[in-house]
Amino acid sequence: MTAGTNAVALQPLLDDAVIALRAPTQVWSGREGDLGAQTIDGVYHGDVRHIRSMTASCRDSRIEWISVAPDGPSRVVFGGLLRGLDDPMPDPRLRLVRDRHVEPGRVTETWTVESGLPHPVETTLTLAIAPDFAALHDVKAGLAVAQAAEITTNEPDATATVTHDGRSFILSAPGAEVTAVSGAATAEWPVVIEPHGAASVSFTLALHDDASVVHGAAGAWPPADGRRGPTGDTRLDRWLDRALGDLDALRLTASGDADDEFFAAGAPWFFTLFGRDSLWTARLALPVDVGIAASTLRVLARMQGTEVDLATAQEPGKILHELRSSALELPNEGVTLPPLYYGSVDATPLWVCLLADAWRAGMPESEVHALIPALRGALQWLVEFGDSDGDGFIDYIDRTGRGLANQGWKDSGDSIQWRDGTLARGPIALCEVQGYAYEAAIAGADLLEAFGEGEGALSPSALREWASNLRSRFRESYWVDTPEGRYPAIALDRDKRPVDTLTSNIGHLVGTGILDPDEERAVAELLLAESMSSGFGIRTMSTGAAGYWPLSYHGGSVWTHDTAIIAWSLHRAGLTDAARDVVRGLVAAAEGFAYRVPELHAGDPAWQTSVPMPYPAACRPQAWSAAAAIACAEIVRAPAR
Repeated sequence: MTAGTNAVALQPLLDDAVIALRAPTQVWSGREGDLGAQTIDGVYHGDVRHIRSMTASCRDSRIEWISVAPDGPSRVVFGGLLRGLDDPMPDPRLRLVRDRHVEPGRVTETWTVESGLPHPVETTLTLAIAPDFAALHDVKAGLAVAQAAEITTNEPDATATVTHDGRSFILSAPGAEVTAVSGAATAEWPVVIEPHGAASVSFTLALHDDASVVHGAAGAWPPADGRRGPTGDTRLDRWLDRALGDLDALRLTASGDADDEFFAAGAPWFFTLFGRDSLWTARLALPVDVGIAASTLRVLARMQGTEVDLATAQEPGKILHELRSSALELPNEGVTLPPLYYGSVDATPLWVCLLADAWRAGMPESEVHALIPALRGALQWLVEFGDSDGDGFIDYIDRTGRGLANQGWKDSGDSIQWRDGTLARGPIALCEVQGYAYEAAIAGADLLEAFGEGEGALSPSALREWASNLRSRFRESYWVDTPEGRYPAIALDRDKRPVDTLTSNIGHLVGTGILDPDEERAVAELLLAESMSSGFGIRTMSTGAAGYWPLSYHGGSVWTHDTAIIAWSLHRAGLTDAARDVVRGLVAAAEGFAYRVPELHAGDPAWQTSVPMPYPAACRPQAWSAAAAIACAEIVRAPAR
């Protein structure tokens, strides 16, 4: 290999790109508004990048882009100068404003040339579009290849229709001459700008995919009665306002379920239903809307597992991990996931926990009652299928060699490590999953008792006994003593040994009931100590572990949702001062990211950097990172305990 070159396919960087979105459609560009210069650039609809490049040009002047102004999640306004058409005076008097707006399946741009000159200006504006139709997972892997497309123009209507294998987009450009040249579509508008006047042109892209399994949601979110007053912290208020807008734009429905919405996991890679992500997002968002929690529960209940199928990791009662229109291939990771994939060890107990929380938060009794059969199925999975090797703990192992090696929220291949950096071998029984399972069994018993349901192994008394036994086994098996202190191990490995790395996972145990109050306080002290708290959130792994690296995906970075769950859990346990300490770190991070907090960021300490370093491939916006703002606001608003 020649020095200075790199032939390895790389995942696109996202941290400096501009996005406008309304699920399932998103547009990624540079700060000038053009698409095509960066690997991520494009117009995406569902799991396909329909357009690779989209550029604006002026016949008589270079466009010098000088500003970019997002207006909510779905609109961005770019500003540029046309100095080649301007007079020789130092003040610019001719500018181009590019206004982009995204709706589900639709992108609209309006270009306006504004003049402060005393004479008319004539020129031609040109739009050039190169179709792509590359699969989203190929873009993510850095392996995208444009697919041959058919372009048909209609001169009287000023349209171009571009198609490939059941996918299409239609360019409508009123007033333009629309042509197709060398596999690209072009629109040209002659414009005249009167003295001290303005002239505008516009175009629309209508996108379609026959194979799509998700669709945009109607209306606005959250409901008017879900919005709360100021928190008293202007930075948190700004974060919350932006987060609510992003959550609104991330709403989707599944095919055949137009009335039931859920939150897509995040942009750009996860514009679909993810069991764990959608459940946690709805749970954190309960203070502003019980309705979307109820609809998320229903969508997942309709796809609940009914049989044992190793290829999809399906088991009776199990809750879905991921929904796609086709198989998801990640060649760089050796992963191929079927369109319906159930490889999640925590989605099932989290579904039960959300149902219980939503019921207590006011979900209508009739809607809860309709989900009791799905509740019984989920609880049956816990007590019958969740423990694959009979050791009494909920665990996972990929039996296909093509699925996810790790099936908790830390799902990268190297996320479960010993303190010396050695990878643990499965089956893996994550500590937080035992907490979720304990809480789910107790909550499930309460629900069944309240609705007069449950018998045998699923009777309320049997479930409570199962939970009590799990709690006892957990105390006997998970606690470790290391130079960093005494705490629950991240997991048990295949030999039932406690994997001794100090990680953020232990924060999820707080408030579930599986720990006693003294244990919860001990966990809180460790999480707020220097090795775990960066000042911008809680690190996924302690700086004292051999595998720690601040830009490791799950081995030292800070994940917004993870930190927010820890804060929320501490608050649930009555450790409000500790919870608010954690919130302060997240608010500082939000300020550093202009109040759109990404999926994750580097774990460098706040004393070392005034703003967090981005993890350059992190999704943004991401649903559970946005919902973190709601949880933080509730903690700040709550009276001290």
